[in-house]
Amino acid sequence: MWHVRDFAAEDLEAAVRLDAVSTTTDQPPLFGLADVVSSLQARHPAVVAVASNGLIVGTAIGRIDQDRAWVLRIALDPGWRSQGLGSALLSALEHRLLAAGVRKLSALLPAGETGDAAFTNLGFTQRNAISYYEKVETVSPSSVGILTALGGAVPPAGLWDKVAGMRREKALIERRIVLPLSRPELATEHGVEPPQAVVLFGPPGTGKTTFARAVASRLGWPFVELFPSRLSTVDGGLAAGINDAFARIDELDRVVVFIDEVEEVASTRELGSATLSVVNELLKALVTFRNRPGRLLVCATNSVRTLDPAFLRHGRFDYVLPVAPPDPDARFALWERYLGENRADVEALVSATEGYTPADVAHAARTVAQQSFETTVDTGLRYRPTTEDYLDAIAAMRPTLTPVMVQAFTEDISSYSRT
Repeated sequence: MWHVRDFAAEDLEAAVRLDAVSTTTDQPPLFGLADVVSSLQARHPAVVAVASNGLIVGTAIGRIDQDRAWVLRIALDPGWRSQGLGSALLSALEHRLLAAGVRKLSALLPAGETGDAAFTNLGFTQRNAISYYEKVETVSPSSVGILTALGGAVPPAGLWDKVAGMRREKALIERRIVLPLSRPELATEHGVEPPQAVVLFGPPGTGKTTFARAVASRLGWPFVELFPSRLSTVDGGLAAGINDAFARIDELDRVVVFIDEVEEVASTRELGSATLSVVNELLKALVTFRNRPGRLLVCATNSVRTLDPAFLRHGRFDYVLPVAPPDPDARFALWERYLGENRADVEALVSATEGYTPADVAHAARTVAQQSFETTVDTGLRYRPTTEDYLDAIAAMRPTLTPVMVQAFTEDISSYSRT
């Protein structure tokens, strides 16, 4: 029939072969093949079953973690199932683990996977009232140092859901950018190439930076912001700084790169000017950047009309998307978010903030919150702000946008937008 022995280094190929054919469920294993191979190479206890013809027909692989051991895999040749082989392998592995000082044996298997019966036969207790949680990190260990040097990080989850209002912009960015990047295989099936570079343009304070961070959060990718004013090097100036930054970024597996006020490094070139070399270097960096998947460049500008025409052309940027001041529905959502439990006439606040940016609304809400806090401290009684408090704060503000700025943005949409 068979005999069980300790795993030997020359058995690795057979173990990998069995891992590919053994599964009896369509669910992925909780411990991947890389975990299995790593444990074998580190010489954690493992056993194999060898048939009379010398062929390896089963494996049981463990990993010791102090006084606990995990059974990473029981793998069987399909022709040798239901013959007690799984129980024999698990029993042999258990003896070796106990001899190594282990006092608790654990296993995690998809329901119905190879080995289910073996665990039951050997007295393992199945604990059904357990929720398994899993998170796949998007930053490899080799990328952590590079990301830290660039001042980048993976944004906290949920930023996308916290973007209040701005439904039109949010829907456009969701459809054009997030979906193809989050489902690249399906996009490719439909002939859609996931975007790798986009420009967001609009008046200041409309939330372009917020959207860039929210996209990175939604994808679970690292976010790196490049500040043009900090890129200059001692020897080569700004052009060399751009080259150095993108060379380091190229070593990351996935990344959302954000450049705010990109007009500082991509304004219209003039022959003989310093701007010429800077724009040229950025265009070269963009070509290299687009050669690899898993990366997105988001450039934001308040003045899209000042950007160099070559910078915006097709083939360099997939989309040029407007981010408009919030409409009444968006302002309503913003005010509802900032009011929280405070009672106020939201419609009155929406009407009073025509032309206000999200940043303006946030500032008005903060002003009232600060005033309410101070009143509570001074009186010793909890003060709840009223509609008049908010309207007074709004009346005392100077909104960011002017009619001239709004008109210019409207013209830019017709001239530069590419959605």
